[in-house]
Amino acid sequence: MAPALLAVGAAGHAGTVAVALHNELLEQDIAITMATSRHGSGPGVILGCSPSTTARSTMPGTTLRHAFHVPAPPPVVFAHLSEPSNYVGLSPLVVAVRDVRREPGETRFVAVERFRFLGFVKYDNLIEVTLRATEEGIEGEVDSPGGVRLGYRFGLAGDGMGTAVEDVLTVHATLGPVLRYAARKARQVQLARADILAGRAPTLT
Repeated sequence: MAPALLAVGAAGHAGTVAVALHNELLEQDIAITMATSRHGSGPGVILGCSPSTTARSTMPGTTLRHAFHVPAPPPVVFAHLSEPSNYVGLSPLVVAVRDVRREPGETRFVAVERFRFLGFVKYDNLIEVTLRATEEGIEGEVDSPGGVRLGYRFGLAGDGMGTAVEDVLTVHATLGPVLRYAARKARQVQLARADILAGRAPTLT
């Protein structure tokens, strides 16, 4: 988350996709509830604004947290999360990564998220991802069409049997219904990512 990695398809295939998205937003216009899973504990969703930039601070926001265990050493998990190509499949929505630009202090790339509306209408959403290494782990931002902005952080710490991962996502959007839709998708990706990353542990080197 992403790492994560989400967005709302709000452009392209204007007629059919717009109608499908509008209908789904109406159906899903409900509050995000507190959530936990078997991977972690504590509050899963925290409503509120957690600004990372001046622009984001003026937008409604939702912060989602998830803690889980990966049976692999922190340096190995860190190396895996530092490579853009590894995010294909790590988010169930991400089907491709391209245009990787390695710059001093950060890496930028474009991730392709694939959405399906009404079960058969395909929409590929291109999102711009920034990835940075920190002393605590990996962090960055995602800019998506549709007025959706995402900040993410993977905190990594040794726990004696592998790595304790704290996955934190902060989702911002200009419109409330879009925020709720994006937050719901982000939470689904966040929980799925824990299973996928833990499942990759035996192959990480």
